[in-house]
Amino acid sequence: MLTRRTFLSGAGSLAAASLLPRSLPGALQPEQAVGSVDGAGSLRAHATARGLFYGAAVDTGMLRNDPAYRALLAQQCNIVVAENSMKWAAIHPEADRYAFEQADELLAFAEQHQMQLRGHNLCWHEALPSWFASTVNLGNARQILTGHIRTVAGRYQGRIRSWDVVNEAISLEDGRTDGLRVSPWFQMLGPGYIDLAFRTAREADPHALLTYNDYGIEYDHPASFTKRAAVMGLLKRLTADGVPIDAVGIQSHIDATTSGLGPGITAFVTEARTLGLKVFITELDVNDDNLAADDPATREAAVAEVYGQYVTAMIANPAVAEVLTWGISNNHSWLNNSKTHKAKHPGRQQQALPFDANYQPTPAFYALRSALDSRKG
Repeated sequence: MLTRRTFLSGAGSLAAASLLPRSLPGALQPEQAVGSVDGAGSLRAHATARGLFYGAAVDTGMLRNDPAYRALLAQQCNIVVAENSMKWAAIHPEADRYAFEQADELLAFAEQHQMQLRGHNLCWHEALPSWFASTVNLGNARQILTGHIRTVAGRYQGRIRSWDVVNEAISLEDGRTDGLRVSPWFQMLGPGYIDLAFRTAREADPHALLTYNDYGIEYDHPASFTKRAAVMGLLKRLTADGVPIDAVGIQSHIDATTSGLGPGITAFVTEARTLGLKVFITELDVNDDNLAADDPATREAAVAEVYGQYVTAMIANPAVAEVLTWGISNNHSWLNNSKTHKAKHPGRQQQALPFDANYQPTPAFYALRSALDSRKG
């Protein structure tokens, strides 16, 4: 089955904000529906006022074709990340050809609207182009990996705030004592491929914040505890060896039945800070599949509670500088796409993100905005 991590989608102007409906959804409680959600009331403004970044993953096809979507991003975000258009399959579709059009378009949009841009990603075991399996081998893997990183990161040198240099390199299921995933890169280059990727990225762009990004480390159950320990072990090894790494990304795909994630992840953030690393929430959304209630308002309230508790707890640590959601509106969430997620309740739309299908703010919007406001100056 395809998952969000394997799926690739096929593939403005601030004045366009007038395309967005200004009314608030009637399901909101009166105390929530106070004031504007754009301008000074936007997530962007609230994050900026507290020295934070709020942003979302962007579908570049929609960015081009949906003016209301484009306006919403400009209104709410001070940072964006490509959902798919900077992954290998999209940006390096043939062994001897790169396709920068979509990534360039996203960068131009970000710069037009005074946003920062995250790069996602330079080295991953998935979203590889069709030519990879028949072309890359033990003899040329190093050259192809470093060539790709130099070409892509070098093209955007000085214009990217942070790069996910290596994505999801830990897999406990592969049985190694260090937790490393036995990926194609590992099979051809050994554990040193991670160091190689980071060192090459630093050469290609000395100014970008170089990030290791992973999922499944947010909870306090045994599997998450073990994976979190493996990720921290990798971070400690990289920093001890002088590998240029600046940040760790915590993807944060959270289950709505978890209203409080416990002390494990906040302790992880504290430990990362002691290593001199920043911490980014890179792919936040809340999955309501495990909620029994079909009523959207009930599920929206549960999702909002998770947003509020999780983000408030995380940004209490000054190491946490960015909060990005994986998408901005529910109808474009991977959780509502049958190609990327097998839903337990196929007939109902998940309430996963800060805006609904009509680009109206959900209770999660207000919870997230309040959580951003909790950041101490």
